[in-house]
Amino acid sequence: MPEEPGPMSDISGARVLAKLGNSVTTDHISPAGAMALDSPTGVYLKDHGVERKNFNSDGSRRGNHEVMVRATFANVRLRNQIAPGTEGGVTRHLPGGDAMSIYDASAKYQADSVPLMVLAGKEYRSGSSRDWAAKGTFMLGIKAVLPESFERIHRSNLIGMGVMPLEYAGGATAESLGLTGEEVFNFSGIASDMKPGKEFTVTATDKAGKKQEFTVKSRIDTLVELDYYRHGGILQYVLR
Repeated sequence: MPEEPGPMSDISGARVLAKLGNSVTTDHISPAGAMALDSPTGVYLKDHGVERKNFNSDGSRRGNHEVMVRATFANVRLRNQIAPGTEGGVTRHLPGGDAMSIYDASAKYQADSVPLMVLAGKEYRSGSSRDWAAKGTFMLGIKAVLPESFERIHRSNLIGMGVMPLEYAGGATAESLGLTGEEVFNFSGIASDMKPGKEFTVTATDKAGKKQEFTVKSRIDTLVELDYYRHGGILQYVLR
């Protein structure tokens, strides 16, 4: 880590890892329940010699980042609109469209240096505070989260992990804009003259090559939060 942070950069070529509805809770993002044998967490533990009877729960292994990143967005009741007809931590890897776990898709995207994002509805991350909801989001390679509205603590936690929290401007929604989650997104306006609450342009390009632009508002609300984001997160800020 260099002594000084580099310049902030725009987010280009982002893919949607999950497109979610309203009232997505902490438990949807960072579950604390039992692990399924065939889940990414279950496979990881089995491969490391842990017997099924000793799996326990995701919450009991919250000190192990390898387990927790695999558990992020892995709730069995999560409904990802990119993978219609499924329930659980499932998505489709684009542009090919192969269905797989959110963790496996994230690993493939990150291997190809593709930044990721989340689309969601109202009251994103309602429920009790849970730090792994933001940590796991960061570790999956998600650079921006764009819901209609946030729960306040999670918004702050995302900034602390260097993830950009955004909201639609002017009352727009994914549905009103016709976003399917299969588009490629470019965020222009982060690299220059970034300030709290800044509105800037997003360009979404669908699989037919059709482009549309819309405006989003940064939910970095204060100058201190902007400093955290500029440094890449609160840990880097404190260390420097």
